Amino acid sequence: MISSGNVHFGEEPPISGTRGSGTIFFTGCNLRCIYCQNFPISQLGHGLEMTTKYLAERMISLQSRRCHNINFVTPTHFVPQILEALSFAREMGFDLPLVYNSSGYDSIEALRLLDGIIDVYLPDMRYSDDRVAKRLSSVEDYVEVNQEAIREMYRQVGNLVTDEEGLAKKGLLIRHLILPFDLAGSKKTFRFIKEEISALAYVSLMGQYFPSFKAKEDVSIERKITHEEYEQAKESFFESGLTLGWMQEA
Repeated sequence: MISSGNVHFGEEPPISGTRGSGTIFFTGCNLRCIYCQNFPISQLGHGLEMTTKYLAERMISLQSRRCHNINFVTPTHFVPQILEALSFAREMGFDLPLVYNSSGYDSIEALRLLDGIIDVYLPDMRYSDDRVAKRLSSVEDYVEVNQEAIREMYRQVGNLVTDEEGLAKKGLLIRHLILPFDLAGSKKTFRFIKEEISALAYVSLMGQYFPSFKAKEDVSIERKITHEEYEQAKESFFESGLTLGWMQEA
């Protein structure tokens, strides 16, 4: 099931570029975040069922609109169908880079099916405490699963590489959404990236959080982040020894 497939200019600069990213939003998600900003798609099932051949045709259509890449959003639960669609698309002349844009809660088994196929991994690192992950996203093992997934993604594609225009050719770009009261555990996340992935890893530090969906049910996330919380996350980023990436102002 797919919610939409359009040209998108709101991703990080090496993904959106000047002509946009061909973004395909899959319906559903393997997390149940109570603050999800895309909850009609991720949790309410909004979307259309389609064949893998039709998905291939959508990819070709986006390529004809001169997008820089095809960006699969929340693709984890449709990996086999994506691979089949890609086989059809290749026969139709598809040749754009592929971006795998996920929550970071990915199985190693699924990721290994994508080895040599995905060019750019764009995962989240949402939490560094499983208790927070359980409360806010209804999963008990997010940290271990997420860290193993990031390791596997990095093994496959390495650090982010861009071309002469600054567009992503291959590599890992990690997203980290700052949450109120440091619920995301930013410092621990940055330390993990620096020490166990790469000091040259690119990180997108996101300050866009706002309460959505069922966020009002939890007093700890019923507001936007403060300027101080944003600055604290930035400070933790640089103190960890990381230097590469993008900052999204709160």
